[in-house]
Amino acid sequence: MLRIAVPNKGSLAETAAQMLWEAGYTGRRDPRDLHTADPRNGVEFFYLRPRDIATYVGSGALDVGITGRDLLLDSGSEATEIAPLGFGESTFRFAGPEGRFDELADLEGVRVATSYPGLVGDFLARHGVTAKLVKLDGAVESAVRLGVADAVADVVSTGSTLRKAGLEIFGPVILESEAVLIGSGVERPGAATLLRRLQGVLVARQYVLLDYDVPVEHLERATAAAPGFESPTVSPLHDPEWVAVRVMIPRVDMNHVMDDLYALGARAILVSAIHAARL
Repeated sequence: MLRIAVPNKGSLAETAAQMLWEAGYTGRRDPRDLHTADPRNGVEFFYLRPRDIATYVGSGALDVGITGRDLLLDSGSEATEIAPLGFGESTFRFAGPEGRFDELADLEGVRVATSYPGLVGDFLARHGVTAKLVKLDGAVESAVRLGVADAVADVVSTGSTLRKAGLEIFGPVILESEAVLIGSGVERPGAATLLRRLQGVLVARQYVLLDYDVPVEHLERATAAAPGFESPTVSPLHDPEWVAVRVMIPRVDMNHVMDDLYALGARAILVSAIHAARL
């Protein structure tokens, strides 16, 4: 059976479990379970700390796993990223007291607090900067005020938490992270199916099916307004001057496309959700 590592808690856990369920897998029913089998799909799930998943997969103890790209790179594991999964996005940046730091080179020889010493250390080394890393587990923005560090490297969303701590962002982006599917580098039966199913879930979340009727004379402009994922399906109607069109479009563009089609003369414009896909 394919052995899959899944986050047991934290920001990635719930969305990962939901995504696997939408992909047709049966997960755990009791949140305290650390292991569950899904014989129908030929997989076993192991629920682990997100920070440990890359280590287990990289060692070959487990075949594939879901974790953050940041945690994968910070681990130093031999596990490799297979595909991004479209959730758990985060951005890592440097921050320090207002006016003290302007660029990355200003970190030479200073103390930098972070929960990701492997990730940050590799980044600084690639840019030729030597700093003393202070490893903390969470709330690194307090490190400067308390005198533990001179600067911090942490996840940034709006930057409001850092500003409240009297810090400002500087230097380049360290990493754009998100949840990823990772592997041990050894091809295992079922891994390709898992990847296709997860990618199908992403497509189902990001696209919708659009059906509409349009006069033949406006078909070319209508299909230009909504070209679809590959190409629209065009079917004749009883009235030879009209055709029915079905197309897959990005969910975020749905209402704009409907407005454009209506303005072109399309009618009976309907949108349907996609629950699963294989492309």
